[in-house]
Amino acid sequence: MSDQHLVIVGAGHAAGQLIASLAQDKYSGTVTAVGDEPYLPYQRPPLSKKFLAGELALDRLYLKPAAFYEKFGTRLLLGRRVERIDRPAHRVVLDDGSSLDYSTLVLATGSRARTLSLPGAELPGIASLRSIADVEAIRARFSAGKSLVVVGGGYIGLELAAVAVKLGLAVTVLEAAPRLMMRGVGPVVSTFYERLHREEGVAVHTGVAVKGFEGEGRVERVVCEGLLAAADLVVVGVGALPNIELARTAGLATTNGIDVDARCRTEDPAIYAIGDCTNQHHPMLDRRLRLESVHNALEQGRMAAAAICGLPAPPDQVPWFWSDQYDVKLQTAGLSDRHDQAIIRGRPDEGRSFAVFYLSDGVLVACDAMNRAAEFMMSKVLVGARARVDAAKLADERVAVKDCRL
Repeated sequence: MSDQHLVIVGAGHAAGQLIASLAQDKYSGTVTAVGDEPYLPYQRPPLSKKFLAGELALDRLYLKPAAFYEKFGTRLLLGRRVERIDRPAHRVVLDDGSSLDYSTLVLATGSRARTLSLPGAELPGIASLRSIADVEAIRARFSAGKSLVVVGGGYIGLELAAVAVKLGLAVTVLEAAPRLMMRGVGPVVSTFYERLHREEGVAVHTGVAVKGFEGEGRVERVVCEGLLAAADLVVVGVGALPNIELARTAGLATTNGIDVDARCRTEDPAIYAIGDCTNQHHPMLDRRLRLESVHNALEQGRMAAAAICGLPAPPDQVPWFWSDQYDVKLQTAGLSDRHDQAIIRGRPDEGRSFAVFYLSDGVLVACDAMNRAAEFMMSKVLVGARARVDAAKLADERVAVKDCRL
């Protein structure tokens, strides 16, 4: 494999895991990663949590220190962009006109924050939270007594709100959907998080569509139907779009992401894709989908490394997610969007610890656990086993989750 030249487009979480896995799998070819940010591959989840709060130093975000890449012989071209893929020539062209030849190409282009095409959306003071630079810009505007409006009540928006209100900002969350975190959790969990944020002092408005932004020189107000929210700073968190333009221009198939097979290969045998930019069939879920999660980025990095090195595929895993807001850790196993029954363990209307189990035709397909690590861990096992469960036992806190299997 010494004559192999592997080029990675992107230097984020998935790319960082790919490089680490290639080293572990004894890949002996050359590796070059091209990233448009000036940073080593880093973790994104802390951006809206401890890094935003100033509790985590920049170097603690890095997946590996610079010495690791030097030891493995990985060449990092940071602050650079790949502009074009020349598939017949097995070459990528960079932003300065230079090029890199590859025998294997891996697209780890990630995703970008969705923007709003509304009047006033170009005003200074309107930001998104997706990168280190984004956080540094937002944090520079954080000071007690300032007004922050968060447009979007998803994971990132609510994590941001939790940090900001603790720092003394007056925080308003505007969510167009009828409930918070609607894409990721069930109604019971949404209701709990609305209560949680209200208890902590956040003004939460659901079912509210933003019409535009106003201000003299910079944003001062967010305009909604029947609501005008004062704002010294606005952060928009309304989802993400996969960065598929490079792949699409190169003629690769894209369907809400770059289409890949079970080993993360595109239709071109020399090109792989991993992370948020991909659309893949998940065997446990029996459908194609694009997963925006750290777990998926890590697993696909491992999948691609094994395939490139001619090794067996790693075992399939249950998708899982997490969110830290105030003193509550949400841990989710599986996907609940196709359940037909929800079983509650604990009291979601009081306190801050409970779990919701989601069943489909008697089979456990997902679990949302708030400060319930044991329920989360056992649910991952049962979801992976496609286990049929006893609903009455699941609701009974006296019965261990592992004993609810039929």
